[in-house]
Amino acid sequence: MTKAFLFPGQGSQYVGMGADLYQHYPAVRRVFNRADEVLGFPLSRLCFEGPKEELQKTVNTQPAVLAMSVACAEVMRDKGIQPDVLAGHSLGEYTALVIAKAFSFEDALLLVRRRGQLMQEAVPLGTGGMVAILGLDQETVVGIAAEAGRIGVINPANFNCPGQVVLAGEMRALEEAVGLAKRAGAKRCVPLAVSGPFHSSLMRGAGERLAQALDAVQIRNPAIPVVANVNGAFLRKADEVRAALVRQIYSPVRWEEGMRCLVEMGVGVFVEVGPGKVLSGLMKKIFTDGSVLNVEDGASLQKLLARLEEVG
Repeated sequence: MTKAFLFPGQGSQYVGMGADLYQHYPAVRRVFNRADEVLGFPLSRLCFEGPKEELQKTVNTQPAVLAMSVACAEVMRDKGIQPDVLAGHSLGEYTALVIAKAFSFEDALLLVRRRGQLMQEAVPLGTGGMVAILGLDQETVVGIAAEAGRIGVINPANFNCPGQVVLAGEMRALEEAVGLAKRAGAKRCVPLAVSGPFHSSLMRGAGERLAQALDAVQIRNPAIPVVANVNGAFLRKADEVRAALVRQIYSPVRWEEGMRCLVEMGVGVFVEVGPGKVLSGLMKKIFTDGSVLNVEDGASLQKLLARLEEVG
């Protein structure tokens, strides 16, 4: 059965992630030890022991989630489990491209750390943020963003699944959008625990600076197709990868569109590879006829192996 690996983004991190796998699997030790070497500080200890406040800093979160997700994928490869297609949510797209061999793990670590710095510096702390609007359709939320945009900069940032759209922008515009959403019948409006208005037009300057970092990295054609956040289409060429990653930082993540593309091509098993179950939850709202699994520790790995043996 056709399998897709899905890689989570920022917000999925937690203290203790990877510790169990690190103890039991040499592949995981290789990944984390290499990450420590490349970055020049003990990222592994930060993942396993915290402190939480340091792990949640964007500049640390991004390489931490990347390393954890790559480590999980390496364990699965050792078990003979290979993906047919790949996708990653925001930061997770970099993990997907590592697994697709579009660029090296080492280059990706340095890239996402730089990406985190650029995203953090793009907007003064406290002036921008993100809010998830739950229970309204995409068209309604897009209209709300347009109306709130008269007060300040605000854009749709994530089209995650039916009934969940995230807005990003200046705080005053977000506050206006929340009021409009509630009057339109939104079930909930949830501020996200992030330090800036990611995937909004306020990140365009960060995208231009990220382009310079990407120019210094060798990028190859993906060996496995990767679904792009920016348009839900496959990335197959190196130049497409480079352009998509620059656009991604200031453009909305079209996650639902990308997942529906995979469903239409016949993917029957979706595996979230890395910390948390955010993407698994989204996928269950998009695709109810297939298997949705995750791998983040020994228990979930064993469950995955048993399930794959059943479905073939």
